Amino acid sequence: MAKINLDALIPREDFEVEDTSFTPQLSQTIKISDLEKGAFFYTSLRKPDFQRETSDWEAHKITDFIKSFLHGDLIPAIILWNAGRYTFAIDGAHRLSALICWVNDDYGDGFLSQAFFDHEIDEDQKKAAEQTRNLINKKIGTYKDYTESVKNPDKANPEILEYASKLGYLSIQLQWVSGGAEKAEDSFFKINQKAAPIDETEIELLKSRSKPYAMAARAIVRSGTGHKYWSKFEENIREEIEALAKELNESLFIPRINQPIKTLDLPLAGKGYSARTLSLVFDLIKLANNITSHNEVDNDNTGIETLKYLKNVRKIIRRLTTTHPSSLGLHPAVYFYSQRGRYQPTAFLAWIELIKYLEANNSFIEFSKIRSDFEKFVLGSKQLVSQITYKYGSGTKGCRYLKELYLVVIEALTSGKTINQIINDILPNKFSYLDTGRTVTYTGNADFSRQTKSEIFIRESIENAPKCKLCNGLMHKNAITFDHIERREEGGVGNADNGQLAHPYCNSTLKN
Repeated sequence: MAKINLDALIPREDFEVEDTSFTPQLSQTIKISDLEKGAFFYTSLRKPDFQRETSDWEAHKITDFIKSFLHGDLIPAIILWNAGRYTFAIDGAHRLSALICWVNDDYGDGFLSQAFFDHEIDEDQKKAAEQTRNLINKKIGTYKDYTESVKNPDKANPEILEYASKLGYLSIQLQWVSGGAEKAEDSFFKINQKAAPIDETEIELLKSRSKPYAMAARAIVRSGTGHKYWSKFEENIREEIEALAKELNESLFIPRINQPIKTLDLPLAGKGYSARTLSLVFDLIKLANNITSHNEVDNDNTGIETLKYLKNVRKIIRRLTTTHPSSLGLHPAVYFYSQRGRYQPTAFLAWIELIKYLEANNSFIEFSKIRSDFEKFVLGSKQLVSQITYKYGSGTKGCRYLKELYLVVIEALTSGKTINQIINDILPNKFSYLDTGRTVTYTGNADFSRQTKSEIFIRESIENAPKCKLCNGLMHKNAITFDHIERREEGGVGNADNGQLAHPYCNSTLKN
């Protein structure tokens, strides 16, 4: 089930806010009514700007948590830190957000979320929000049902009225972090690496929040909307960051993917709304900009570096699957998905490295000449990606080894070797850990699973997919150009008989 994006419900704020000498009497509990839009407590509530996205709970978990609150079950205390007029959630943002979404009927698609995402909410996010709303309304009822039952008890559902009568004294315990911003930030990372640890990539992203590659990643994932880490930059810089981010988001995640797969029009980077999307984009930006350690990159105080990082990413993505004249038009179903339609981030990141290599060695023409055979190799050797990922890890951990494998294959094809020679002779010698003869057979019950349906569709439709008439490589809808068979300069006319499909790069460069 999809994760529910509640990131809009508690706004982010820079931790280094201006404090005051005022020391408030801090409450030890909050009530459900304190979470209504416009309530004093909710108005002051903030997440630190380094807080990870509040988008890690599924619908059933949100539902169960709201039930636990209504039933008076023991709920771990929310840990807060006060700084002047703001109250920061150090631990418990998901718990608070689960109650806030119920109270304000916003499961990632309501008024608060629409404003936060500039009214450009992903369709997958809207679908997940509606499913959650329906589940909660069915199993619990709306918050409005509870408030109305108290006002009109004679007309109320007896069960709802029973629980509504307790909402006046049900509360959540609070704990407060004392000290300054540095201590509060240290507390956050200590807490969030214990019971529910943050993975290494996310820790780096959070700690590097003011660095250009972190801001670029956030911008791309949310298509320039959401919390704007770049809001302090000058207006023209902000606008350019958002425009680039939107362009890259569409290049990576459009068209949308659905399961089972029933079209070869697959997105370059898989689902744009998933738990792994931010990490994938973060890795993409670091590879595209040759970042190996966050210590070598300074904070970006002007936005100039963030723009540079985004432009470097755009240059590489344009090479992959766009209509830009430099685009190879790599078909995602061939290069970035398994035979069962599962997205392979290791393969995607390996091609980021390969594009850099081909660019540095001016080898795009050589690749285009053997591309058709290379794609036959890739389609027949999907299991090798899985073997490398299993041995070295997914994403950046395994992409370098897959890149090396592909370079060996490209070099062998260029020198005239056949695919059989590569599989039987060359790969076993250079990559002894790979089992080039292994095939994977999936077993199951009599019904077709979603993965099996995807495999059937991909296997049968890939054979009939359109091919570039210049390199014979498969074509994707996001990277199609129309080529004059007889050049216009030589008198070629613009009728159908003189036209053919070609990759942008083949049309603009290989042909010439």
